[in-house]
Amino acid sequence: MRRTVATILAVATLTAVAATGLPVGAAAASTPVADRTTGHSSAGHGTAAPTHRNPVALSLPDGETAASCADPTAIRGVGRDRDWYLYCTTDALTATEQNADGSLVQHGVPTYRSTDLTHWTYVNDAFPTRPAWVGSANGIWAPDVVYRAGERGRPGTWYLYYAASDTPSASAATGGGSAVGVATSSSPTGPWTDSGGPVVAPQAAANGTGQRWAFDPEVITDKGTTYLYFGSYFGGVNVRTLSADGLRSDPASERQIAIDNRYEGAYLMRHDGWWYFMGSATNCCNGALTGYGVFVARSRSPLGPFTDQDGVAITSTRVGGTPLLAQNGNRWVGTGHNTVVTDLAGQDWIIYHAVDRGDPYYAGQPTYTKRPALIDPLDWRHGWPVVRGGAGPSDTVQPGPVAQPGQRATYQATTAPVDVPGRSIRALSTSFDGSTLPAALRWTREPDRSTWTVAGGTFRWQTQDADIHPPATPLASVLSERAPRGDYVLQTTVAVDTPATGDGVNYVQGGLIVWGDDGNYVRLTSNSIFNTRQTEFGKQVSGQPAGAPSYGNMVVGPVGDTTTLRIVHRVVGGEHRYTAYTAVDGRHFVRGGTWTADLGSSPRVGLISLGGAGFTSTYDDLRVSTVATHRR
Repeated sequence: MRRTVATILAVATLTAVAATGLPVGAAAASTPVADRTTGHSSAGHGTAAPTHRNPVALSLPDGETAASCADPTAIRGVGRDRDWYLYCTTDALTATEQNADGSLVQHGVPTYRSTDLTHWTYVNDAFPTRPAWVGSANGIWAPDVVYRAGERGRPGTWYLYYAASDTPSASAATGGGSAVGVATSSSPTGPWTDSGGPVVAPQAAANGTGQRWAFDPEVITDKGTTYLYFGSYFGGVNVRTLSADGLRSDPASERQIAIDNRYEGAYLMRHDGWWYFMGSATNCCNGALTGYGVFVARSRSPLGPFTDQDGVAITSTRVGGTPLLAQNGNRWVGTGHNTVVTDLAGQDWIIYHAVDRGDPYYAGQPTYTKRPALIDPLDWRHGWPVVRGGAGPSDTVQPGPVAQPGQRATYQATTAPVDVPGRSIRALSTSFDGSTLPAALRWTREPDRSTWTVAGGTFRWQTQDADIHPPATPLASVLSERAPRGDYVLQTTVAVDTPATGDGVNYVQGGLIVWGDDGNYVRLTSNSIFNTRQTEFGKQVSGQPAGAPSYGNMVVGPVGDTTTLRIVHRVVGGEHRYTAYTAVDGRHFVRGGTWTADLGSSPRVGLISLGGAGFTSTYDDLRVSTVATHRR
């Protein structure tokens, strides 16, 4: 989301299609699309499916390529229609199409057609004009398109659900704030007829401050009941049942699916008897410092409760969610707001938007982030989805989907290796035995001696009412030692005694830092974020253009009573890559995203305890080791 008061670019969800029944999204996503439309599989022994390379190509009528397709949703035609259709959130298509005031022209849900899922041709804008009940302050976001078959042989209807990011505050029908709307058509490319009012009307936030964010609709059907999921950070993700005509929802049926201040862009799919919730977290639109990513949890019921691989619920204040899609060190960052389609060979594919860290902004618009669409295979391992065998987003030529009858699948799933600690570097590792700090560790901005102790095999350090975001002051202390040369693993187990629930301790945190200087570092911490506890992996970088951010963040696995934090450093192609791992039991680690960072010739590794006074970070150890590779 673009986090300004005037423009909060929300993210979309996407749904696959069923040829019969009520509006269906991901309910049948594990079934080959061919089975749902033509009645037979077409992944035979014909010509090989074409290759592709990210991002997907979005061809415009004038020969230009569209720069962005945020919050993508995709669906296949029904009956004899073998084309695929892609819908994007309202956005600028190019930097050259400008209004008289120099702002970029916004296209209301641009729509594309494809035969191969990777090369798309612009068709039209689903909303060339806004529905009368929708306000003008922002846009129409996060389309989700589903198909409902007609009864007794009658033509079916296409439904386009969307987030109305603004509604007039004077409107008695809506009451102001964001809402969910819907438009219908007899064709996947329109023209679309709006229902004339909200499916989910604006509503005051639970804390009584402003309106909740009714963003990112997602529609599925299960056992004859159709559900609409919606919501974002301010208000959380919720679900309601839809009316029989799909045009209204029942407020009395609403229940919470995910806690506030963590997820948006919900996508639901069914696989092997489980319902999988996929939700995106952190800032979608932070240029090269975007750390947006997708997390997964599952339930036997579409109404939850949804828990992750650690058994932690996504409604918990110590928020659950297993990383599914995260940046891996290549050019793509901010890999999020996904949908899933199933090709004619039965292979699942995840479609999502990302940011090119080498070219993050529209030309001449230094804070307007471009978010092109990407596609990669979604595999299943031990009952959980992984992207490209665990390798994450691709940036080389890859086998493509079987998108048409007669094509032969060429993609074969493999398992990506993971990095684990190798040989301990004893001179840099400590279990905090005794009563003094190891000689290798030294202070930057030494705190008062009364604020820390070493005793009983732990290092206890009071959190400081400071941070490390120059030129802001005061700047917090850093306890560090020189980083080893080459590749290494940095790890600690920490407990931060902020409450598991409750506001008032926002951004109090303790954990690891790899520190070049105050303007250049990465840090992985157990963090309090409003009413939640989360693990945050942040990057600070100096020398950014005026108006551009200098800090970006992503989140990783859940927080436990104690949480083990791990940063793996590798040099790849001359770049320094830092990858986050977390574990709530100290043994079963989940891998998060990767930051690339130039931290100078003599970076240091160590600990921080900051973000607000009144709490304590307790460290069991600080361990540094070489890197070993493990194949699952």
